[in-house]
Amino acid sequence: MSKRDYYEVLGVSKSVSEEELKKAYRKLARQYHPDVNKEPDAESKFKEVKEAYDVLSDQGKRAQYDRFGHQEQQAGFGQGGFGGADFGDFGDIFDMFFGGGGRKSANPNSPRRGADLQYSMTIEFKEAVFGKETDITIPREEECDTCQGSGAKPGSKIETCPTCKGTGQQEIVQNTPFGRIVNRRVCQTCHGQGKTITEKCHVCSGKGRVNKRKKIHVKIPAGVDDGAQLRVSGEGEQGTKGGPPGDLFIILSVKSHDFFDRDGDNIYCEVPITFAQAALGDEIEVPTLDGKIKLKVPEGTQTGTNFRLRGKGVPRLRYSGRGDQHVKVVVVTPNKLSEEQKELFRQLGDLNIEEAHQQQKSFFERVKRAFKGD
Repeated sequence: MSKRDYYEVLGVSKSVSEEELKKAYRKLARQYHPDVNKEPDAESKFKEVKEAYDVLSDQGKRAQYDRFGHQEQQAGFGQGGFGGADFGDFGDIFDMFFGGGGRKSANPNSPRRGADLQYSMTIEFKEAVFGKETDITIPREEECDTCQGSGAKPGSKIETCPTCKGTGQQEIVQNTPFGRIVNRRVCQTCHGQGKTITEKCHVCSGKGRVNKRKKIHVKIPAGVDDGAQLRVSGEGEQGTKGGPPGDLFIILSVKSHDFFDRDGDNIYCEVPITFAQAALGDEIEVPTLDGKIKLKVPEGTQTGTNFRLRGKGVPRLRYSGRGDQHVKVVVVTPNKLSEEQKELFRQLGDLNIEEAHQQQKSFFERVKRAFKGD
């Protein structure tokens, strides 16, 4: 049975460029790949496309094909030339078109970045507000000082792996109905190292790495909050094969405060005052993050009134300035009164009956208007 013209098989002209040729081949290979196309003749069409591309993508073979056509003997290819489609790169073809699915192993001898590490730290409320500097100790793997990371006993011989010839990979060839498939995997002899050790280092047992504890100086910026994550570049696990180290991530847990509450950059607190201070007004001392300050409480202050202290909150983490402190005054009702004090309160209550009546009347009028929709 005569073969179809290779240019016809790929649907291109004889003047096709390398880029256009590759584009046409990729399209057809994807269309007829046996793992995708389940039609009975898909396999034969795929082989035909592969054979045509193998010839036309090689400048020497293409020139001879343009001259002799399918006259293989004259072209000098013989068995295994144009007629024998070689599927030695079948696995690579599948990877190229369909993502590989893990078929093709990464080079185990290439540089690899070290793993990131995570460290949890608990700090005080004020340390989160104003920041702090401290030292922490973290466990991590580092290069063995005894063997300098080689894994071999000092003075012993390190040889190139005879199985993979130092590449760290093995090629497994399989003959299938589709052709010859070449799979690559990590060398089972050297486990991807590309070398064999006759005598292992007694400190690291041939791993080249040992567990150590590293002291690191950490600067916690002012204004961090509970759950914040700090990144310390280059303080994770060391890389392998010359790769860069990973990073250290510090997760902060902030303790609660007995007096202050925090919401973002603002601080909240409650301060008790007496009836007399609320009624007559007073100047009271209020705790802040920076120490005590004076706060003027005007006469007639009601319980639950809020006062704002500008700039007395938490420093803004990424901006200048600080939040505010909000002070809520709570009028404290005394629960133990002498007879004389009780009498004074009775007299005060008699004096305030009319004012209380007016306040109640005003309150109920507002409620009525609310229900009427005024």
